[in-house]
Amino acid sequence: MDSIALLLSIALPWCAGCALLVAARWPFESSSNGRAPGSIALVVGYGYFVGLLVMTAWMRLLSATGAGFGRFSIAAPLLVIAALMAHRIRKPVPMARIGAFAIAVVQPPLPRWQRIAWAALLAGLSLRFATLAVEIATRPLYPWDAWTQWATKARVWYELGRIVPFVQADAWFAGGSGAYFDASPANPGTVPLLQAWSAIALGRWDDSATNWPWLFMLGALALSIYGMLRGHVGPLAALTGAYLVASLPLLDTHVALAGYPDVMLAGTYTLSALALHRWASGRDWRDGVLAVALGLACPLIEISGRVWLLTLLAGAVVAVAPRAGLKLAAWGFAAAALALLVLSRSTPMFSGLGLHLDYLSPWPSLADAYFLFDNWHLLWYAATVVAIVGARRLLRPTVAPLTVVAAAALASLVVASMFSNDFASWFPDARVVNRATVHVAPLIVFLCTLLWRELTVSEAEPVVPAVTARDAALVTDA
Repeated sequence: MDSIALLLSIALPWCAGCALLVAARWPFESSSNGRAPGSIALVVGYGYFVGLLVMTAWMRLLSATGAGFGRFSIAAPLLVIAALMAHRIRKPVPMARIGAFAIAVVQPPLPRWQRIAWAALLAGLSLRFATLAVEIATRPLYPWDAWTQWATKARVWYELGRIVPFVQADAWFAGGSGAYFDASPANPGTVPLLQAWSAIALGRWDDSATNWPWLFMLGALALSIYGMLRGHVGPLAALTGAYLVASLPLLDTHVALAGYPDVMLAGTYTLSALALHRWASGRDWRDGVLAVALGLACPLIEISGRVWLLTLLAGAVVAVAPRAGLKLAAWGFAAAALALLVLSRSTPMFSGLGLHLDYLSPWPSLADAYFLFDNWHLLWYAATVVAIVGARRLLRPTVAPLTVVAAAALASLVVASMFSNDFASWFPDARVVNRATVHVAPLIVFLCTLLWRELTVSEAEPVVPAVTARDAALVTDA
């Protein structure tokens, strides 16, 4: 029964998220033939994050109205949304079609050496997810911040059946407020609500069972990367990009040691940036809505999400006005650099707060973290090479928004590691920049995969080999 309850706790928000995307006909109406390459992977990948955000927003509403948390009160709207999707589809999918699609996923219509590579990548992904599942199933809530800052709220909200405030130590010691206290009471409530839902569905508190969503977040992120790449490259290259994301050591560590918000923030932030990239290419309103909704959700997951939202806004300016936007972005970077220089050489005051920035020397530690340690494999070597060789392609109108987002994000990480004082508290990861890089790394992998494929495949070479019409349809769906 526990397994069924946990499965339903994962499936319900996932199905609801997919239902909302299908109801909006995204991304199926984003191409001239009504079906975009990788559309199924996009729906399934984006659907999970959309469903989680919708569910936690509904839980906030339940608590605000005094209804409280319960299996039925939380699950009912999710079931209704999923039922509406089933009604929207109407025409059932034949079993033969499902079987043919499954065969195409396992053995796609590709040349022999590509089929071998495809099978090897699928095997590697399966092994990776299997080992992560073992870690989650056998390990209690382990990371320090996870059980001192996040699961504390989840446990209290689960027991009380509603959201109650967490306050600073002085207010808690004063008493009389009916509030609670933990190591970081200002943290947003999205991740604790997700953990509370897992416990509610299970019927008891189990700090290991509440960690299962982290595994599926990684899977949904990999599917989204694959689906978005399929709009530009062939199946094998797209699967390679998904594999590179799912095998990032530090990202996998945050899944195995579940409980931190970084995996959810990385997925939400990356999917928002990719939706912005898709909107810049096709100007489809659904892509724009997804980009805005997911971007606005970032601060609801972690405090540093405010910084990532600003980097998305920089990319949005370039997407809206490609030529003028690039100039504005360049001037913005220059103005920010000048402001940092001024603040590091002076001590201005604002509302009683000193804005002086104390310069540190982060370069040895950053070099170790990015290039010498085993946190990122060879990601930053590859990113450096691709950025130099494909510099001109990075500024093309369809790619420039992603380039600006990535550049702004990396600049934020560097600035956070270069300066330290009370003013830097707006960026809570200032002293753990390597951990904050988890949020940006999937986007860097997407950019590297996209540009590397363009640099190594000639214009005349087809991305997908010639196959039968039936097989081509299956590959396009995938």
